[in-house]
Amino acid sequence: MRRYIVMGHRAITSADFKLDDLCGSTGRLDILLRCVNSAFFLSHGIRRDVEIVLMLLGEPNPPKTVRIIGSEVKYLNPDERSTAALIRNALLQKGEGERKCSPGIYVSERSYEEVLSNVSKESKMYYLREDGEDIRTAVLAPDATFVLGDDQDLTQAEEDSLMTYEPKRLSLGPSSYHADHCVTLVNNELDRR
Repeated sequence: MRRYIVMGHRAITSADFKLDDLCGSTGRLDILLRCVNSAFFLSHGIRRDVEIVLMLLGEPNPPKTVRIIGSEVKYLNPDERSTAALIRNALLQKGEGERKCSPGIYVSERSYEEVLSNVSKESKMYYLREDGEDIRTAVLAPDATFVLGDDQDLTQAEEDSLMTYEPKRLSLGPSSYHADHCVTLVNNELDRR
């Protein structure tokens, strides 16, 4: 299983946004939408062995956690607008605990710390950072969880919470990459193994 936890530090936590203005009105939710596409889409299919957790931490009601499971998901298309519509529908869901919004898509108010604590003990945590060990030489577990920021690094508090799980720090290369590119690079590295 490949799992990605992506922080959306400013990503909107209400369904009150326009699908025609994803970059301007959603607190950079567009970055997380690109990560979803990078996590799941192949040329003619969807990766079924992937799960992505989007931490929406922006206004007005943080946190909102959207979890998408590749083995269950339906109605996911490779364009940001339709993925945004699925996220918006998730944000409309009321209730307590984790709620299924559509096949393979769940929403909750779980905090980042709760998300980390709910990752299976069998899954090895990896923290994607420029100063980590080169992913090309690192030994990677078959059940892996990769944690990364959006266009901002993890805050000190977020990093401190993650470090309690003793993640291995991994670097994807000599440059700083967009979050969705990081997901693509990790998928490519795992595919090659």
